[in-house]
Amino acid sequence: YPGKQFNPVLYTGNGSDGHAITGVGFQPDLVWLKKRSASASNQLYDSSRGTGKLLSSDNTDAEATYSTVLQSFDSDGFTLGTSAAINGSSATMVGWCWRANGGTTASNSDGSITSTVQANTAAGFSIVTYTGSGSTDTIGHGLTQKPDFIITKNRDGAYSWTTTHKNMNSGGEPANNGRIYLNSTGAYGVGSNLYDFGSFTNSVFAVNGGDNNLNASGSDYVSYVWHSVEGYSNFKSYVGNGNTDGPFVHLGFRPALLVLKKTTSSGAWNVFDSGRKTFNSSSNPYIVWSNSDAEANGVPIDFLSNGFKIRSSGSGVNGSGATFIYMAWGDVPFKYNNTF
Repeated sequence: YPGKQFNPVLYTGNGSDGHAITGVGFQPDLVWLKKRSASASNQLYDSSRGTGKLLSSDNTDAEATYSTVLQSFDSDGFTLGTSAAINGSSATMVGWCWRANGGTTASNSDGSITSTVQANTAAGFSIVTYTGSGSTDTIGHGLTQKPDFIITKNRDGAYSWTTTHKNMNSGGEPANNGRIYLNSTGAYGVGSNLYDFGSFTNSVFAVNGGDNNLNASGSDYVSYVWHSVEGYSNFKSYVGNGNTDGPFVHLGFRPALLVLKKTTSSGAWNVFDSGRKTFNSSSNPYIVWSNSDAEANGVPIDFLSNGFKIRSSGSGVNGSGATFIYMAWGDVPFKYNNTF
């Protein structure tokens, strides 16, 4: 089940047009690519917006269209053009791949804005596109539960990636109008014209006002929406202790992808996965979603059969008294062990 909904894939670029990447295990609908061996922006592609439509999580750039980037979503992976950022000759890369609905979308009128949705309800993931109205609105997400984590980008302008997460406030669920930016190391904040988390439901998420990041009149947006699914995904938080014997976080599965972000003060979006991390050690590789840096090493986090254990006193993953949100997608569900 999990391996058919999300998988990380490692590959080496060859610089050639039509480079097919296989081994994902399904046809992906969201492909997030990052060069490991050198600096290059994180690149996001999805089958709702279409091939060649580039967005980068570490900057505010509007959507751009190129023929040299992701060219197709395939039955077992994806095909790339000659772009050096994702297919440079001999460069090492990682791709994080999620399955939605095979590129098939549907109009959704559950909210005050009619959205276009591609949903995978079993895996708690949907891709939502909509056009902003400039006012307070609800937007249908196509899932069956209240979202736990949302990433939204204005496709038309140079505006921040605006996210919300159910535990990004140290007190628990975020206050209405809470947000944190994916392209920034900044802490959790509140303000006007942002997400209205208190009005999220099993069918809609809500935006309060016409902020350019979320709902400017006439602007086109994409949102990636998730909720937790037992044995596969989990979106919660922990409090750091500043000790090398750090917190253990129970997930109910072994993580295939783990993303950590400090919310009570500045901190990067630190990313770990089972493709690059094949065993537990003191020099685990990590990538950052909020900048373009190459892969680095040195953050000891153990991936366990039922969760993860922080073994670093570093402020970016275990600052004393700091709140860290986490986003985790599964590998082997603990209740099925290795027979699943």
